[in-house]
Amino acid sequence: MTIIRAWIGRLPVDPYLLLLIATVALAALLPARGEGRVIADAAVTIAVAMLFFLYGGRLSPAAVWTGITNWRLQSLTFASTFLLFPAIGLAIGAIMRPYLPHDILVGLVYLCLLPSTVQSSIAFTSIARGNVPAALCSASVSNLAGVFLTPLLVSLLLPAVGAGFSAHALGDIAMQILLPFVAGQIARPWIRAWLLRHPVLTTVVDRGSILLVVYAAFSAGMVAGVWSELSGADLAVVIALDLAVLALVITTMTIATRRLGFSTQDEIAIVFCGSKKSMAGGIPMATILFPGHAVGLIVLPLMLFHQAQLFVCAMLARRYAARTRDRETVIAVATPATA
Repeated sequence: MTIIRAWIGRLPVDPYLLLLIATVALAALLPARGEGRVIADAAVTIAVAMLFFLYGGRLSPAAVWTGITNWRLQSLTFASTFLLFPAIGLAIGAIMRPYLPHDILVGLVYLCLLPSTVQSSIAFTSIARGNVPAALCSASVSNLAGVFLTPLLVSLLLPAVGAGFSAHALGDIAMQILLPFVAGQIARPWIRAWLLRHPVLTTVVDRGSILLVVYAAFSAGMVAGVWSELSGADLAVVIALDLAVLALVITTMTIATRRLGFSTQDEIAIVFCGSKKSMAGGIPMATILFPGHAVGLIVLPLMLFHQAQLFVCAMLARRYAARTRDRETVIAVATPATA
């Protein structure tokens, strides 16, 4: 078993991607039907609620309010997430409409309407030696705003497909995501220390809940027969588009931060928070906003984008960290020692 774990650790892909692929394969071979579908849906609801309860329990309100004071940084990150990305999504929808299956095209646009991630944005900012409090605030506020803004954007930009900004959809999202998060914030004084001592629990719930949602979504797609619409060429195009969107946003944010005179630490936070899209929030929200049989194809671009952003941002974080260390070394050498 140790040898297998070591071999998997040397693979040039995130092991979690292998779990996602295995989950999709399981849904293809043994899709949830009938009573099994009811049980799977109930398990998804419970797992997602637990995930956002734990997020609420770990997030410090003080850190959020500290980061909010850096309004220039927060405004630029917010603009990237909810203005630049949607504009790119609309352009992709218009250009690629004749060439891709409808649900995949919807998925590419939907990807661009989602909030940023929390955990990976903070982790990569920390690795790159950037402004971690600002990243924490930016990613957290983005997720909370996304509960309302993503359904609103879906209703405006994808009116013929999603449930959008209806009272029913908003209520479901509030019950599954916002209410557990608020409950976690209320319980935080009593559970925070315990959560810090058991970080594996959050990881298991985080990744396990996504695997459950993916299984349920892809099962519905298999039962409805939507996967017959997707070819290998379509999959290659989606991967290429995901990479192109990520590269465009990272490049745009890097140029913007330098033109506007942000510090390197702030640039790092903006680039990482402004270029991410949340699979943890996006997939559960998709099951509420879109018809069940179509969710499997709609979330596929998001799943692929998630892997791409982890791979690209890991390399970028290492480059930022090396550049920061080199600059600090030069400053230390150039500064005369004081007695």
